[in-house]
Amino acid sequence: MSDTDSSPLMRQYREIKRGYPEAILLFRVGDFYEMFYEDAQIASKLLSIALTSRDKSSANPVPLCGVPYHAAQGYIAKLLKAERTVALCEQVEDPKLSKGLVRREVVRVYTPGTLIDTEFLSPGESYFLAAVAFSDAMASSTKGQSTIGLACLDVSTGEFWMTEFQGAQAEIQLMDELARLEPREVLHPDSHARAESCLTRLHGARLCARPLASFNSHDATQELQAQFSVHSLDGFGCRGLTAGIGAAGAILRYVRETQPTASLAHVRRLYTRWSRDAMHLDSATIRNLELVQPLDAGEHRLRQDQHTVLSVLDRTETAMGSRLLREWLVRPLLDHSAIHARLDAVGEFKDRVQQRVSLRTALRDVQDIARLASRVTLGVAGPRELLALKQSVSALPELRSQLQPFDASILAGARESWDDCRDVHDVIEQAIKRDAPMSLRDGGIIREGFHAGVDELRKASTEGKGWIASLEAKERERTGIDSLKVRYNQVFGYYIEITKTHLSRIPPDYIRKQTLVNAERFMTPELKELEERVTGAEMKLLALEQELFEQLRLRLANEVPRLQAMSQTVALLDVLAGLAETAALHRYVKPLVDESSTILIREGRHPVVEQLSSDLTFVPNDTSLDCEGNRLVILTGPNMAGKSTYLRQVALIVLLAQIGSFVPATEARIGMVDRIFTRVGASDNLAAGQSTFMVEMIESAHILNSATSRSLILLDEIGRGTSTYDGLSIAWAITEHIQDRRHLGARTLFATHYHEMTQLEGLREGIRNYCVAVQERGGDVLFLRKIVPGGADRSYGIHVAKLAGLPPTVIARAQQVLAQLEQPDTLIRETVQSSKQEQQRDSLPHPHPIIEEMKQIDLFSMTPLDALNRLADLQRRIGPSQDDRKK
Repeated sequence: MSDTDSSPLMRQYREIKRGYPEAILLFRVGDFYEMFYEDAQIASKLLSIALTSRDKSSANPVPLCGVPYHAAQGYIAKLLKAERTVALCEQVEDPKLSKGLVRREVVRVYTPGTLIDTEFLSPGESYFLAAVAFSDAMASSTKGQSTIGLACLDVSTGEFWMTEFQGAQAEIQLMDELARLEPREVLHPDSHARAESCLTRLHGARLCARPLASFNSHDATQELQAQFSVHSLDGFGCRGLTAGIGAAGAILRYVRETQPTASLAHVRRLYTRWSRDAMHLDSATIRNLELVQPLDAGEHRLRQDQHTVLSVLDRTETAMGSRLLREWLVRPLLDHSAIHARLDAVGEFKDRVQQRVSLRTALRDVQDIARLASRVTLGVAGPRELLALKQSVSALPELRSQLQPFDASILAGARESWDDCRDVHDVIEQAIKRDAPMSLRDGGIIREGFHAGVDELRKASTEGKGWIASLEAKERERTGIDSLKVRYNQVFGYYIEITKTHLSRIPPDYIRKQTLVNAERFMTPELKELEERVTGAEMKLLALEQELFEQLRLRLANEVPRLQAMSQTVALLDVLAGLAETAALHRYVKPLVDESSTILIREGRHPVVEQLSSDLTFVPNDTSLDCEGNRLVILTGPNMAGKSTYLRQVALIVLLAQIGSFVPATEARIGMVDRIFTRVGASDNLAAGQSTFMVEMIESAHILNSATSRSLILLDEIGRGTSTYDGLSIAWAITEHIQDRRHLGARTLFATHYHEMTQLEGLREGIRNYCVAVQERGGDVLFLRKIVPGGADRSYGIHVAKLAGLPPTVIARAQQVLAQLEQPDTLIRETVQSSKQEQQRDSLPHPHPIIEEMKQIDLFSMTPLDALNRLADLQRRIGPSQDDRKK
């Protein structure tokens, strides 16, 4: 960015731009936001708008592009989608009143983690801004332990919480938590090796390095105390925490820097989360179970047509409910009483069909109260958003009435703490017109009768326009010009327009204002007087309406705590009623969740796969696991028979039960699990230089080092990424380790093609063999999808290859080789040897006819001359001679 343009405007631009070097600076000039220098070159390409220049006659013209101020949001959205940040620089004083250069300031920086505008937010997704702090970068009260602090804030709703991770597993736990949250932006200390090494593995979030001082826990404590108007953070559960507080303080500072004009009054408290409060799901389990994204989603966000557990369960009617359901799904409960409280509420909703239908119908009128309330506090809510808030709270009395018959503790508690927010509804109803426009600048916002001054100015404005219409009729009569018109534009105000054919009939008191090709425009003293009365009234009316609206918004901001509380209650009802709706539609049953180790499932089904099998009947299966005689199930069977689906469905039934949902089965008893681990599927990590087998071993090591006897482990095809004997040996050793109560003793489902593994049932207690039943018919195989006791003796891989479309010759040869391999060992060696000889024989080139002819020549019966002539003839038939090639 050069300093060749030394005008006051460009000097002001460069000074402001220095404070935001990495952002695209939208610089307000009149009715446009303009971009200069490198920003203009980048933005013109991203936005597909024309790139021009300022002062084209200069030797070094400044690149320039711009967008209209009223359409800026759409262009900002495109820049954010292109992973750019945007600094919005506004004129902060009236150009008409300023002396010299208009003062400008950056009023907001748009970043992925600080968005509050409805057009930038997906209703069912949270937009977390996260911050990570490390104890080794600051003073810590924890001696000899590594501590990582994590804080998260959703600016659009005011949800704010923090946690800490300690010990050797701290970084792994951090990455797992970030996988659950899917934050849009993560703040971390700059020049911090640990931060860079672990956070670079995070996908889909913008990483923002911040000065180390931003994470200072002492400064953060003071900032948080000031935010919440308290003298101590102990009431928030923060006693003894340092890294977490440092991360929370870094978030507040960042938001205040990027939103300097915004109030954060809607951020009312800081919650403290602990790992013991919920089941820990690592990133691999969330991915493999396809809880919120399908396996093939990569780094992209969920689309409407993608099938996940969330998409099957989500029958919520509100955006708040949808976000809460996602949180429940990735944070199952570990508290027995809390699980049963949810199950009881879902059960009552399922049984009381009429009340459930009526409540869900009323919920359809409720918009996103949480985000609407936040926008009120932030001072950006417009007239239509207040109308949306009024519509939402108008549904609260009906929702309360539908809760009256319910006895479940959660629903009774919601009813007792219910707030209809009737005063919020009434004040908006009295103040705002039902057809109010989107923007304040359009006017026509305040309802008649709300304020006497508005009514008077509106009457003056309306009557003034009537006076102008009557003036037009009077002037037509006075001049005799029927085509005379009184018109208005923003440049000249009101004027009289007369075509040039009638200029000879213009009265002497007409004052010429503008000459056009076919007409002249005039002003009269009477029209000037009326214009001042009309436009003065309109300007005063617009200013008064804006003032009254801002007063109303400030008044409603005081009620935001009540609105936030009701948004949480409504979201809770929405999720519970939605789960009941799903249970009723798909024949889910209420599970018995207890503290035992028993997992007993009758006719369990995969919640997602059964919805995709519209043309086929999903085959249900039973499951029996415990920490005694059924600790570990070795599952064998053909490829494509449904082993992986079975493993996943067991995990999902357990998970659904512990979020308080009914489950797809005819009966289920779930002994609670503290964690679910999955080692399913094959993938590599080329970016990290890790093969499929290495990834498999890393994930297996993580499971063995992190699981407890209360965990549920799913293993699918361990050891297949290496040689048969190595893979079998590893799978065997892992099975023994998990089965052994001295090491682990966890409930486990292990699917494998190593049939030798079935021998473990007779060697180790607690191991049971199961297989997927198949039926052979005339050389074809029918997969019955039924899990039955016993081990499989065949994998039917050739049959699967045939279904995949391998050539018949390949299938036939594979069957021959398989038949030989299944013979005794001596015959195997003979078959392999004969196969090699046959392959070598088949692979030899066919003999050349010239060579064969030479073999038949009897050189000893030929004269030297005959031999030379015969050699010349053969050479000629083979090809050109060396001399010919040189020519």
